[in-house]
Amino acid sequence: MTDGYLWFEGLPFPSIDYSYEGLKEACTKFVIKDEDTVMVSYPKSGSHWVIEILCLIHSKGDTKWIQSVPIWERAPWLETDVGYKMLNEREGPRLLASHLPFHLIPKTLFTSKAKVIYVMRSPKDVLVSGYYHRSVTKLSKNPESLEQYFQWFLEGNVAYGSWFEHIRGWMSMRDRENVLLLSYEELQKDPRSIIEKICQFLGKKLNPEELDSVLKNSSFQVMNQNKMSNFEILSETFTTKNFKITRKGISGDWKNHLTVAQAEAFDKVYQEKMAGFPKELFPWE
Repeated sequence: MTDGYLWFEGLPFPSIDYSYEGLKEACTKFVIKDEDTVMVSYPKSGSHWVIEILCLIHSKGDTKWIQSVPIWERAPWLETDVGYKMLNEREGPRLLASHLPFHLIPKTLFTSKAKVIYVMRSPKDVLVSGYYHRSVTKLSKNPESLEQYFQWFLEGNVAYGSWFEHIRGWMSMRDRENVLLLSYEELQKDPRSIIEKICQFLGKKLNPEELDSVLKNSSFQVMNQNKMSNFEILSETFTTKNFKITRKGISGDWKNHLTVAQAEAFDKVYQEKMAGFPKELFPWE
């Protein structure tokens, strides 16, 4: 363990609630079933927002579940020790979450009919959000400055490794009928249409009132006030005092943080790493 990370298969993982044996078992032995719904993303891409939407779609807009059960129990994280145990004990259709890169996800995913939702976000916003998240959590070594974190991010020396490798790996699944690509930017621009798209993908029919409730109760304002969803009740073993997962909930915040030189350096790396992908696949600048 170096820099507060746990290393597994050449990638850095947070050191709290993760173990080498747990990761090995989750990646090689976990069975993903046909009736499961799997939310996958690189960290800080809007994972919890999408999980909240999925929970509300499941309950047809009823808020009892999201207000009484912590979000990490509603959609356990596959690669964490606690999440793996919860999922193995759960019967029936499961909602599960993962930040695992494509090459480490359990191979049972590829032979199952499970619905997979991959959530992506502008990497510059992911970088800035990741910097603030790292500054208030105790999961790994904290950066001394945004400049230092900027270098770490470009080098892939952050939890779950390189953003570029993560998205490149998962894009190979984009044409499968049981895979839905979502972006933070589209969800922010037109949440109602994207929620309808998710319902259609999952084969869930909601009436207008139920849809209205999903829209309202998954909004940033409501999630920010919901202690079961904003991580306010998370133990201080993991975070500093008064931590919330909901910070700003906006797109393009990188413009308030990155210098022109940093943005240009980032774009150069982006163009090199993402060559070969159609630009229209990614709805960010």
